[in-house]
Amino acid sequence: MRILIAEDEPVTRAKLETLLQTWGYDVVVARDGAEAWRDLQADPEIDLVITDFQMPGLNGDELCRKSRSELLDRSLYIMLLTAVKVSRQDLISGLLAGADDYVQKPFDNAELNARLQVGSRVVSLQKELRHRVKQLEDAMAQIKHLQGLLPICSYCKRIRDDKNYWHQVEFYITSHADVRFTHGICPQCMEKLKATLDQPAA
Repeated sequence: MRILIAEDEPVTRAKLETLLQTWGYDVVVARDGAEAWRDLQADPEIDLVITDFQMPGLNGDELCRKSRSELLDRSLYIMLLTAVKVSRQDLISGLLAGADDYVQKPFDNAELNARLQVGSRVVSLQKELRHRVKQLEDAMAQIKHLQGLLPICSYCKRIRDDKNYWHQVEFYITSHADVRFTHGICPQCMEKLKATLDQPAA
């Protein structure tokens, strides 16, 4: 999983980068909020963000708000890093802006690791849900595509498509649904065929 660190304080930034790499995460580092926003827009593989609350360029809550309003197709998990002196109102503001979790500095390594594992599970579940929804939408679109009236020739049984071309029934259905045909002869047609074959040659 790829994690973006947005932290303007060099010591904390370096500590986070080292810890996350040790825990096996792929890490992207931004030195302020504006750089973090550019990274998020440019790299769709970023799944999780750890952002300082107060930074130059964009604050953590502003980064959350932009991410939630403009990156609607992303399953991002955003964690705020807050100083102990951050007010309760600021913390509420960050959560309302779209943060999923927060950790106070100086953070405990084990607690941070546990919270990241929670975030990773949430992202995985969101991605799976998006995948299942897409499959369902595709299935519904396929079903809808085959609903309605089909123009069919009364004599040869060909079907007319939207571009006014006439096709054999099996060709039309195969191209519009996940169906394959096997061919055989029904009993009625078999009797007709036998009768034709049994007729003496003229």
